[in-house]
Amino acid sequence: MQKLNIAILSYRSAKFGGGQGIYIKDISYALSLMGHNVDVISGPPYPDLHDGVKLIKLPGLDLFETFSFKDRFKKFKKKKCKNFDDYYEFFIALAGGFPELRTFGNRANNYLKNNNNYDVIIDNQSISYGLTEIQKRFPLIEIIHHPITFDFKFELAASKKIKYKISRYLWYSFLKMQKQVAPKLQNIITVSQSSKKGIIEEFNCKKNNILVINNGLDTEEFSPIEESVRDLNRLITTASADVPLKGLDYSLKALKILKKDNPNIHLIVIGSPKKGGHTERLIKELNIKDNVFFKKHISKEEIRKLYSTSSVAIVSSLYEGFGYPVIEAMSCEVPLIATNVSSIPELVGKYGILIDPKDENLLSHKIKNVLSNYDEHKKTAILGRQHIIKTFNWSKIISEYEKTIFKVIENFRKC
Repeated sequence: MQKLNIAILSYRSAKFGGGQGIYIKDISYALSLMGHNVDVISGPPYPDLHDGVKLIKLPGLDLFETFSFKDRFKKFKKKKCKNFDDYYEFFIALAGGFPELRTFGNRANNYLKNNNNYDVIIDNQSISYGLTEIQKRFPLIEIIHHPITFDFKFELAASKKIKYKISRYLWYSFLKMQKQVAPKLQNIITVSQSSKKGIIEEFNCKKNNILVINNGLDTEEFSPIEESVRDLNRLITTASADVPLKGLDYSLKALKILKKDNPNIHLIVIGSPKKGGHTERLIKELNIKDNVFFKKHISKEEIRKLYSTSSVAIVSSLYEGFGYPVIEAMSCEVPLIATNVSSIPELVGKYGILIDPKDENLLSHKIKNVLSNYDEHKKTAILGRQHIIKTFNWSKIISEYEKTIFKVIENFRKC
């Protein structure tokens, strides 16, 4: 089979915050193991990549490294030979918007005008104006994990304060661009049937232009540690705190209920709260400060150790395009309780407990049931790991990607 030169575009690829950096690292490595030459072209923050995958840095101003005007102005002033995108990035960020998607797309388009030795371009969810130009010159595949319109809607509903709502409209102003660009993209891969349905409805994309390929997981990296002892007082969840979409509030409220009968029960949250933000205030209000522990910027091995010592994994999300925490927990054989929304039922199958969202009483009740019948639920969790190994292993997933890539290249050449 022909070995390809593949460029993967990623407007930002943080090593720890969010799933983008993880996805970029995993898919680039999986494609390189198939024998392809893979370059990751990324804006800051840059990803941690496996050996054999080349990182090409496409620096922007990296203004979201700080929220200090003084520091941001220093970054802007320091940039030499500033162009329109630099000015746009600075002033839109200053006004409360998120300009990186648009400016990265333009920078990537300019870079590829002078570096045209790629057989295919894969973009990770920028859905930016630059892609319409790139698509004319290269076979292009757009990865859309889920429409960000869902994030916008949930955040608007999270508060009635006018100032907050204005800030959300400013931040998500890039959605106008994405709604214009997405219908023009000829090849879209998404990660679940739920996300496909959302892309069709929210972005007005053609059904036939969208293919569903699940995300993969390294089930060796996420595997139970046999010698570890599970703490029946320990619950675990992964959540970007202060992001309404993740539903962390309901896990915290359920913890408050459980604490009445068991003062030693505690929740590990893989993530970090915004200092002085909603989550910190809620924890104080619920009087559970001593029962909640946040773990941020930790490695996969550290996450694996936490899963292996936890008794119940909770995913209380209100929406998930593809829930990495779901399959990570299941791969580590942790009994799972998750909300019955969006893509989550697709991932869980019959190997976890699905509940209605936004119901802390039901969640606390189900946690009690699991802990009181732990051996039975542990058997289900063991079967759940086998389900993950069979369904979401990278060997299977990357084979589907490879077939799609060759088909996209073939169709482009015919055109």
